Amino acid sequence: MTFLFSDIEGSTRLVDALGDAFTSVLERHQALLREAFDAVGGVEVATEGDSFFVVFRRATDAVAGAAAAQRSISTEPWPQAVSALRVRMGLHTGHGTLGGDNYAGIEVHRAARISAAAHGGQVLISTATRGLVEGSLPKGIQLRDLGAFRLKDLDKPERLIQLVIEGLDDHFPAPRTLDTPSNLPAQVTSFIGRAKEVGEIGELAGRSRLVTLTGPGGTGKTRLSLRVAEELGTRHPDGVFFVELAPIRDPSLLPTTIAQAIGLAEAPGRPVVESLEDHLRDLRILLVLDNFEQVLDGAPLVGRLLQAAPNLTVIATSREGLRLRGEQEYPVPPLALPDPTAMPSLGAFAENEAVALFVQRARAVRPDFEVTNENAAAVAAVCVALDGLPLAIELAAARSKLFTPDALLARLEKRLLLLTSTSRDLTDRQRTLRGAIDWSHDLLDGTERTLFRRLSIFVGGCTIESATAICDADGDLGVDIGDALSSFVDKSLLRVMDAQHGEPRFAMLETIREYGLEKLAASDDAGPIRRRHQDHFAGLALQAEPELIAAHQKEWLDGLDAEQDNVRSALQSAASDGRIDVALEAAGAIWRFWQQRGRLAEGRETLEALLGLSIAKAPTAARAKALSALGGVDYWRGDMPAAARTYAEALDIERHLDDPSALAEALYNAGFVAVLGGERETARANYAEAISIYERLGDANGLTRVREALVFLMYHQGEYESARTLQEDNLAAFRQVGEPYRIAAALSLLSGITLRAGRLDESRAHLSEAVGILQAASDVHSIFRITVIAAAVAVAQGDLERAARLSGAGDTLRAPLGDIATPLQMLGLEDPVPAARAGLGEATFDAAFAAGRAMSLDETVELVRA
Repeated sequence: MTFLFSDIEGSTRLVDALGDAFTSVLERHQALLREAFDAVGGVEVATEGDSFFVVFRRATDAVAGAAAAQRSISTEPWPQAVSALRVRMGLHTGHGTLGGDNYAGIEVHRAARISAAAHGGQVLISTATRGLVEGSLPKGIQLRDLGAFRLKDLDKPERLIQLVIEGLDDHFPAPRTLDTPSNLPAQVTSFIGRAKEVGEIGELAGRSRLVTLTGPGGTGKTRLSLRVAEELGTRHPDGVFFVELAPIRDPSLLPTTIAQAIGLAEAPGRPVVESLEDHLRDLRILLVLDNFEQVLDGAPLVGRLLQAAPNLTVIATSREGLRLRGEQEYPVPPLALPDPTAMPSLGAFAENEAVALFVQRARAVRPDFEVTNENAAAVAAVCVALDGLPLAIELAAARSKLFTPDALLARLEKRLLLLTSTSRDLTDRQRTLRGAIDWSHDLLDGTERTLFRRLSIFVGGCTIESATAICDADGDLGVDIGDALSSFVDKSLLRVMDAQHGEPRFAMLETIREYGLEKLAASDDAGPIRRRHQDHFAGLALQAEPELIAAHQKEWLDGLDAEQDNVRSALQSAASDGRIDVALEAAGAIWRFWQQRGRLAEGRETLEALLGLSIAKAPTAARAKALSALGGVDYWRGDMPAAARTYAEALDIERHLDDPSALAEALYNAGFVAVLGGERETARANYAEAISIYERLGDANGLTRVREALVFLMYHQGEYESARTLQEDNLAAFRQVGEPYRIAAALSLLSGITLRAGRLDESRAHLSEAVGILQAASDVHSIFRITVIAAAVAVAQGDLERAARLSGAGDTLRAPLGDIATPLQMLGLEDPVPAARAGLGEATFDAAFAAGRAMSLDETVELVRA
């Protein structure tokens, strides 16, 4: 049988707009569909609200019925308030089990999911249905294959085919499927009201590609923008992305922040904004730029992106407009308020937006909270007193654990009256919100107030551990920090973010954080807390440095990811406070984080900015460390001249300092770019001097590392057998120390050597062991390099199909890392792609390459090891 499901698109908004008049519209819609389906023998199985479930014995009848129904709907003279009724339909042919008066089974479920993927006015069918109808389509109907898509709850992608019905619109956005990329944060509380605003903003976004939601903090701009983004997702099949700007103050970080949010890798040697323009140019993407008031000077970038990408839509939230041509401002109104002088029934009262929000947040701290005849007037008065501002209502409702609505109202009115008389320079809404935060803050005891203002130093959130280290380092607060943070969550002063390795993170809304920073600046805590924050996160960077190549590499990379906003802030504030050595050492310590997470452009910009400060010019150990880090960033960008310059300055500084180990490290670094630059004697002299130093220091691990650098030199001189013998000794030494990253790197170089020497089975064996080590560490950057070498080995062995698949897999791995240096550059290997393409032919190569691109990381590892 063929199953058909249908429903009206946007029926909820129609009910809201038409009220009781919607009933007649719904009845006419049902009559038209029944007439069309009955005419071709359709059997109505179920009808609920505006949805239909109909079954047909023949697929051709189902297609004819769907087309007839859509034609009837399109020509019906609907009331002016409706303008057009848009019904979506989905058809699938398969077996169903009749139980009572309904059908069940996976094929029925599949038909429902196909219908859910359609847009209003669109009819989608499955491949099973297409196979039965494509040779006998009714006149005026054609088929259009839209491709394969993942549908909710179905294991495999489903190919969707659209009915093109003559005389009706046949252009629709991409189907509503799971394939739309998105990073919209999950919301832990339900969205209250705002149906009118969501609809209006959606309409504005259809007319103007830049819509800015404006208003003071606490009006719910962020939550409203997220709701709109959820609703508009289907219009933007290439992605819906949320870009959090609250943690940054520097407009120069805006391009990088957007690139990270949409998963765009930075291309070394090219401005990020140019990469953004090229990436977005042909895509239908929605960007939600939140808290844009932080970086208003960066507004021209938004205009530039909109000009470059004609299908880009931007929704910004800001306390003021971006002042760009074509911008449509939307002042966010407060929530709809009840009328305390004309109270409706309790059921209708509880559905009011402001009241519903108050009740929801009150129940979070007091599950038995209910609106009653006794407290309804007080709840209404609280919402009215707070002007319907969502944040203010949340703060008040969070105190329901201690106060009844009457008690809340008495205390709030006193606070708001005081604020009105003392803050004439604020708008009414600002005074109201300020009063609500003031009131909530004043209810804290002395210890809680101290902790609250200290917590405002964090950017992007904190853990219990970091909050303890910075806010209660001496234990002077005398409280359990974890309990105190949980208490702040209950009071709506903190929000719980996603957990990191099981440890929760806590963050303040930006409006509350600004209030806390004011309190911190006016206290004696400001200097000490600022310094503790700098020391803690600079210390985290230094602590991470050796771990980024050790056994728990992934955990440390993830940890730095979570704290990157705090680290950025610590670097900037340390430099601003004149503590340039702290900033330089910390930045120099985490360059491998930027390398391995594909953020080399940010690393270069950060290091160059710090090194360019006048207070950073002294030839100190800290400057040398930062220069070495910048050299490493340039090296992995493949910019060897830049790396050579920075490494040379670092080496010059180290020669005038009394740190032989650092000098040996600088010699070691400079040697690599000398090898690749053809200055082989310079490299050999560097390595000889470094070996002499490490021998004098008795540093066996340093010696092994420099001897491996000698192997790199020997390899580039074609001395493969000598290089292999020495590298096998180096590998044994690394195994004895037990550093997984060093072992894997040694195996990688050894595989290149044995490839050059024609020992192909040995080369594959080394790659197999190395990739297993790297998989355990989730080191995608290094796995990518291994995959490229494995493809080259496959070409040498004549296994061209394998080479093509590995090349495709490497292409996928490289995408998030950016345009980094590859083994083709570092080891001078032949690119395996041209050889594989020539040997296989275009079609076979493309198929194998595409199969490789579709592989998961684990599948890629298995292919390397196979």
